[in-house]
Amino acid sequence: MLPQAIDFRAETDALRDLLATLGEADWARATLFKAWTVNDIVQHLHAGDLMAAASVRDPDEFYRLRADIQAARDKGLTRVEETRQRLNNIEGQALLERWHAQAIDLADRLSAMPPDTRLKWAGPDMGVRMFATARQMETWAHGQAIYDLMGVARTPNDRLRNIAEIGARTYGWTFANRKQAVPGPAPHVRLIAPSGAVWEWNDPTPDNIVSGSALEFCQVVTQVRNVADTLLNVVGEPARIWMSIAQCFAGPPESPPAPGLRINRSARA
Repeated sequence: MLPQAIDFRAETDALRDLLATLGEADWARATLFKAWTVNDIVQHLHAGDLMAAASVRDPDEFYRLRADIQAARDKGLTRVEETRQRLNNIEGQALLERWHAQAIDLADRLSAMPPDTRLKWAGPDMGVRMFATARQMETWAHGQAIYDLMGVARTPNDRLRNIAEIGARTYGWTFANRKQAVPGPAPHVRLIAPSGAVWEWNDPTPDNIVSGSALEFCQVVTQVRNVADTLLNVVGEPARIWMSIAQCFAGPPESPPAPGLRINRSARA
């Protein structure tokens, strides 16, 4: 069994448990992520999982689906509008059930694939481990907006190791995606896991380092929080610039939330 796929499945189950507590009206509430509603976020996750499943089945099917999506966008539909239309605007409990079933099936398919498999995606091909990690990362990051909306604090766990990995490895991508020169060598990343373990990437460089909570690092690289709203220790110009715009996910350049915007002051344990 592929560990990253198992973690993706567990992340899916965790979000399902939260969504199962929502009332019907909650699904139409706007979150602090681009004012997307809960329906919008879960539809987005479901659409991503369907695209991932197409890549798993057949590269040609994946490219056809991408072309269909782009054709709709070229006609003027926004990402949210295109997704709603393609999914027949499924919402609420029906959406929850369909999204969860599809995501679990995808996790099982990824888990059964040979570990050297490479899969098509937006941008470069990805190995199946990183592919599964990307789905976990999307689920975790988009799910945070729903946790924040509902005022629920989630307990972090060491599944974050996968997201921290993709975060540390996309240092260069953050700048290449913006057509900017990389400002220097990749900073040393030293994180404290929820379990207390220490996770490290890149050569030790005391004058170019990001250190602190693994949870907060993952929040910054997924643009769930602004680095100013964390206690991360950021030393050196390359590290400082990176943390101000870090983006570990594919797609066009995105900006992190403004300082103070997505602090979850109302979270309850």
